[in-house]
Amino acid sequence: MLSFRFYLITDRLHTRGQPEVLLPRLATAGLRAVQVREKDLAPAALFRMATDWREAVRLQAPDAPLAFYLNDRADLALSLGFAGVHLREDSAPLAHASPLLRERLRFGVSCHSVEGVLAAERAGAAFATFGPVFETASKSAYGAPVGLTALAEAASCSNLPLLALGGVTPTRVKQCLEAGAWGVAAISAIWDAEDPVAALGEFGSALGGL
Repeated sequence: MLSFRFYLITDRLHTRGQPEVLLPRLATAGLRAVQVREKDLAPAALFRMATDWREAVRLQAPDAPLAFYLNDRADLALSLGFAGVHLREDSAPLAHASPLLRERLRFGVSCHSVEGVLAAERAGAAFATFGPVFETASKSAYGAPVGLTALAEAASCSNLPLLALGGVTPTRVKQCLEAGAWGVAAISAIWDAEDPVAALGEFGSALGGL
């Protein structure tokens, strides 16, 4: 199964957190997986920024087993030596990924329906985020939340590890796990927290491990 239950997603523009400062602290506190998701950046700028963030973790938390995933860009993820890539709903289909990419990278996929989860599983994804499960400002432009019932249906139809995303807080983790989620993913619940390291600890306690 998936080696992590908590998946942090970056958003340097809409949260208070400074990833280059906080990522090493979070890695030291036990964070095991992060998706670099800065969709506004051109490839060269994204490459430089991702390199800087990874180097900050390497220097300040050298023993932390933090796996980096890059949003959408499998080519850059491969060049950066990242663990994997996370595909959006409108990304190039995973089923069309080259054998080299499949051999070197793990693929996560963003899903919003049972059909999306089943397609990701058939294509060979390692995991999927599913949501938005709850109401959240960052996803409000994309429509109403799918809810816990949809999460439960998706989990019951597939063996793919699902990470509940969208409005998830430590107090809502239990509901997500009871619905069949393998774990959870978050953005603002960490980056907007008064104490991001403490917030990560709360997720870890609720999940039974990060």
